[in-house]
Amino acid sequence: MKDKNNMVKDETTETAESIGQQILGELEIIGGILTGDPVTRSEGEFNVETGGIHHRASEDLHSADEANRNND
Repeated sequence: MKDKNNMVKDETTETAESIGQQILGELEIIGGILTGDPVTRSEGEFNVETGGIHHRASEDLHSADEANRNND
């Protein structure tokens, strides 16, 4: 079983990764608009959406882990 400090670090790391992916996606969208490259813009949109899904899934998993620990 992981201790609480490691779980907080894991949650923080996952949050930072998902937010980072969303930021990079936004930058790709801007780059695609500025260069007129629809592929780059589409990749940016994909990364923004993927980062959001990753963030929501991470929150749900951590909430479930927290609930399981409270029930034990």
